[in-house]
Amino acid sequence: MEDIQVITQDYVNVHITKSDAEDTPSVERRFKKSITVADFKTKLELVTGGNAKTMKLKVYDQKNNFVCDIDNDNALLGSYPIDDGMRIHVIDKFTLVKDFEASDSTERLGKYNEEEMNKMKEQQQKELEEEAKLADAVLVGARCEVRVPSQPPRRATVKYNGPLEGAKGLWIGVQYDEPRGKNDGSVSGKRYFTCPPKYGGFVKPVYITVGDFPEETFDLEDEI
Repeated sequence: MEDIQVITQDYVNVHITKSDAEDTPSVERRFKKSITVADFKTKLELVTGGNAKTMKLKVYDQKNNFVCDIDNDNALLGSYPIDDGMRIHVIDKFTLVKDFEASDSTERLGKYNEEEMNKMKEQQQKELEEEAKLADAVLVGARCEVRVPSQPPRRATVKYNGPLEGAKGLWIGVQYDEPRGKNDGSVSGKRYFTCPPKYGGFVKPVYITVGDFPEETFDLEDEI
């Protein structure tokens, strides 16, 4: 009997909501399945303003049905039944958000002190370094597939790799095979590459998969 190998994606795209703002839109993020739940909670501190030590996580499917609790800090995120498009609801007191709102005060009312703020900065720096590693693997001219949460996959060619004026971190400029982009290779009046209108786009490196992706062709006989 031949060996059967199950291959899953290394990342999962999810929507993040929190208990103190249930009426506001969710935030879309992409996470490695190989990180521990403890590391995942630390990353969620930056997204929600919650505390990794006290937050509780609940998973809901795309139809808003409860799936499970994420309750083992030592387990891998990928060990839970979380698929693209699902929602992770964070329950906490979110004292860090209150601290930010009261930043003009000489005293912090929340439990986050200078040590916690330094921890946040270190985590942000770590994420920027991880983003740089992902960007290093994306070469201009390579074929790729763009997989942004809540959007269908789009095939493209890499046209730019680097920073954008006024934007944080590194970005990958692509020319899509179809007019499914947002620009022509320019952003806010500055040009980074040239392509036809609506064929260009800029996405974060985490949403780029480089590989042998032939240009998609469509048989006109199949459409009237």
